[in-house]
Amino acid sequence: MTPEASAYLASALEVMEKHSLVRADVDWPKVRRDAVARAGKARTPAETYAAIRQALRDLDDAHSTFFDPREASEALNAPADELMLPEGRRLAGGIGYLMLPPVPSDGVAAPYVRSGRSAVGALDGQGVCGWIIDVRSNSGGDMWGPLAAVGPVLGDGTVGAAVYADGGKAPWTIEKGTPRQYLDEWGSAPPLARPMPPVAVLTSGRTASAAEAVTIAFRGRPHTRTFGQPTAGVPTANAPYRLSDGALVILTVAREADRDGRVHNGAIAPDVNVPAGRGSNHLLKVATDWLRAQGGCREAP
Repeated sequence: MTPEASAYLASALEVMEKHSLVRADVDWPKVRRDAVARAGKARTPAETYAAIRQALRDLDDAHSTFFDPREASEALNAPADELMLPEGRRLAGGIGYLMLPPVPSDGVAAPYVRSGRSAVGALDGQGVCGWIIDVRSNSGGDMWGPLAAVGPVLGDGTVGAAVYADGGKAPWTIEKGTPRQYLDEWGSAPPLARPMPPVAVLTSGRTASAAEAVTIAFRGRPHTRTFGQPTAGVPTANAPYRLSDGALVILTVAREADRDGRVHNGAIAPDVNVPAGRGSNHLLKVATDWLRAQGGCREAP
């Protein structure tokens, strides 16, 4: 292996050993030996990519991954016309429905946040009494954009936390309807006319990563239930580490806890399991029926 390729591979492995959530459980000398053996006679950084990807798989955390420079650029700079935006509509019985699709990164989330807030504001103006938040098709990416889009419904306060291997915690705090660290960038969100309404969160086996964080943020919230199927089972926080050529080691660095301090591992089971085979309309009816039975919705037109 050339010195350039060797140094590049070593830098990626150093990031993993220093920051991985599971670093205490990994046989690092073996991971390094295996990675060097796989890289073989690599002459360029690009020729070590396969070894880095396999080293991340060897961590066995089910969530870490690697983006080469092209993949990293595409993931972090999605064209505006390709960005999926939140969709809202009013359902029968005065129920507001908001679908939160995935958004690749906080760097491209501003239009997403504006669209979500616009939908929430329009529905709130129509006097909805309860909300369905749908993350069934959200396979992950950025968690902060969805939380900002739905912030007025979720409510202010500490709604969860990232929990690191050393026991340190980074709280998820919503302030004025926005994750606190994004207030300057995205601004505050108008409060609801009916604060703290009942909420039904819809999940499926496709609900993964950042969408599981959104699901966790609603856990322990008053007047809230989850419906659907268990989530994908990767409720862990990833962090990107840029290598010298622009590639990214996307490394799992923390577990996720809800507002009550419960750390979630594996799939998140819904409060009400509704088999996927029953269809989306049936799931919406189950969630809507529950919302209509809650205070404030029983009298809604």
